Amino acid sequence: MKLNNKSGFTLLEIIIVIIIVGVLASLALPKMFRTVEYSRSTEALQTMNSLRQSIERYGLASNSILGATMATIDMQNPSSTTFGNTGAHFNYNFAVVAAAAPFSYTITATRIALDGGTAGNTIVLTVNGAANTITRSGTGAFIGIR
Repeated sequence: MKLNNKSGFTLLEIIIVIIIVGVLASLALPKMFRTVEYSRSTEALQTMNSLRQSIERYGLASNSILGATMATIDMQNPSSTTFGNTGAHFNYNFAVVAAAAPFSYTITATRIALDGGTAGNTIVLTVNGAANTITRSGTGAFIGIR
């Protein structure tokens, strides 16, 4: 009598493995997307700090920051630096607004809707020269930024 010793996986075992992989992927993907968005917001904050330093240098050189714009500070506008076809650096648009108060200004990074980002979410860095304070705030996904 000849025994038939076949080895391999049954269809049920393969389906169970596919279901397990699907469940693990559904748990891991949202965390990955949050981590990617957090890293993009961190890059935007680093760029905003570089802009802040450029504005401070401009203010020291001209004794006022009232003329400080993206065109007058000694840093290339990160919003106009193209990477691929996006047209913006880090998927953000940056803006600088100098206030009438001495050495007070606001730098705003606005998220554009590329690579899964929500358009309109902002990170705002407000510098009050008179009170010697720097305030960071945000909207949307950036309300709780560190």
